[in-house]
Amino acid sequence: MCGIVGYTGTRQAGPILIGGLEKLEYRGYDSAGISINDGNGIKIAKALGRLAMLEGITDGGRKLRGTAGLGHTRWATHGRPSDANSHPHLSQTGRIAVVHNGIIENYRVLKEMLINRGRVFVSETDTEVATQLIDFYYEGDLLRAVHRAMNDIEGAYALGIMCADDPDTLIAVRKQAPLIVAYGEGENYFASDVTAVLEHTKRVSYLSDGEIAVLTPGEVKFYDSFLQPVEKQVEIIDWDVSAAEKGGYEHFMIKEILEQPRALRDTVSPRIRDGKIVFEGIELDADYIRGIDWIYIVACGSSYHVGVVAKYNIERIVRKPVQVVLASEFRYSEPLVTGNTLAIMISQSGETADTIAALREAKRLGARTLAIVNVVGSTIAREADDVLYTWAGPEIAVATTKAYSTQLAVTYLLTLYFAECCGRITESELAAYLEELNRIPDKLEEICSKREHVQYLASLYFSADNIFFIGRNIDYALSLEGSLKLKEISYICSEAYAAGELKHGTISLIEDDTPVVAVMTSRRLMEKTASNAEEVKARGARVLAVTTESLRKEAERVADNVIAIPDSSDMFLPSLAIVPMQLFSYYVAVSRGCNIDKPRNLAKSVTVE
Repeated sequence: MCGIVGYTGTRQAGPILIGGLEKLEYRGYDSAGISINDGNGIKIAKALGRLAMLEGITDGGRKLRGTAGLGHTRWATHGRPSDANSHPHLSQTGRIAVVHNGIIENYRVLKEMLINRGRVFVSETDTEVATQLIDFYYEGDLLRAVHRAMNDIEGAYALGIMCADDPDTLIAVRKQAPLIVAYGEGENYFASDVTAVLEHTKRVSYLSDGEIAVLTPGEVKFYDSFLQPVEKQVEIIDWDVSAAEKGGYEHFMIKEILEQPRALRDTVSPRIRDGKIVFEGIELDADYIRGIDWIYIVACGSSYHVGVVAKYNIERIVRKPVQVVLASEFRYSEPLVTGNTLAIMISQSGETADTIAALREAKRLGARTLAIVNVVGSTIAREADDVLYTWAGPEIAVATTKAYSTQLAVTYLLTLYFAECCGRITESELAAYLEELNRIPDKLEEICSKREHVQYLASLYFSADNIFFIGRNIDYALSLEGSLKLKEISYICSEAYAAGELKHGTISLIEDDTPVVAVMTSRRLMEKTASNAEEVKARGARVLAVTTESLRKEAERVADNVIAIPDSSDMFLPSLAIVPMQLFSYYVAVSRGCNIDKPRNLAKSVTVE
């Protein structure tokens, strides 16, 4: 959701803050602002709309002079998007400025208390309550004022705070919302995400819930919720800075689609050694895996769709029961958990609020937890019993591509590892699977090299108002993700259905010229899915088939257009089939003139419920 960046040092803060906010645009926002202490007080500039508006009125941040400041991109929750509701918020006295990500749940009670004590509010936001509350408690010691306010505030928040009385000092606070501190030479930073600071430093620490960081140019001090000093580990981020840049591509999304062959190699290759799957740093031994009685896969959005694919693979090969649950529903479903239950949490950012809550609930109920995440040191990574990183590198486009694909790859490795531990596959079968998995990146490169064909097909379908995706089994799981990609960035009403359910109501939506994407990569289900494609075509639909080279001729008999991917093991076909669907969504959205990397109303990381 909202993006936060703070800087204190010897350089002019304005351009650094604007540059950091540019790197956080992917999180989604409707306004932006910066505050800088110039030694004579706190100066604020903020603007409704895209960051370019703020850049324009501040000359890229240069008009606000000073070497310490806060930056923010806001996603409206309390109060409509407006200049008044934009961050940073300044207290009534002008002493305290605050930026905030999250939701203050008891802000109405606190606001009423402050109004009764003479405070005047100028916005509709919950954030201004935090600003006024800190000022209310301020008696010359900013740290103690922040600490007192934290004891009153309920909810999830990451706060950045500055005080007019201390121009070089910033305070960062975290509770159930992501916040990192980063270290430079004679300067220090905090931000919602490491991408905001990568061009300046790769040395970071991750704040835990309830912790406070006090930043000055020369040092950073950490305190727990009792104001006791805390020592923090310094992590080195090994992401390439260029991975967070467009590198000549028109959009981050197409760049990240084309990065998937490399991303899969980086995810898979280090974990295959001498014909064996090696997971370093986790303690899921064979005895435990054999004793698992139930597996929950818990996730949101595209990560949930990864879980649906994984369910089909695990149940078919490992023969363990798997339930895939939306993270937002897990806590409220009263899940049946035993000491032999494994809960797998999947999240790109590792900061997805619903998935964090589900992780904590699973642990409370006694399940063992395994996280699949991309961001080292994230909340889910720290709190899970075991963690597997996808090593996808930074993903900037809101619509996920390479994060989805690398999550899939990790689930393949897990499936094969579980199957080996449970004696469900032989050594020769494992070797064959791993040999084929190592070939997947090369096959992805082949698909990407032929993307002009997908671009041409997108030109035939981009004007549609509705598009349907159909498939069976893993092809249905693929349909879910293909449909989501299309609706996310093109704004076409797109829905995915299990092909066998067409006659149970869905087929009534088919009329002349309705596009239907029929995913038919499974040979054993080809005949049935082809029959479903014929049913919709008989009712006027235009059918675009996604299939394999060996099934191309069968698909051509029922489809108007065909995209064929290289043949592979059924387990790995989702990694191949999803790429043309990502490309199709991208080129459709381009043809419609949409904002590809920043689709409306969406945020990259959903850090509130």
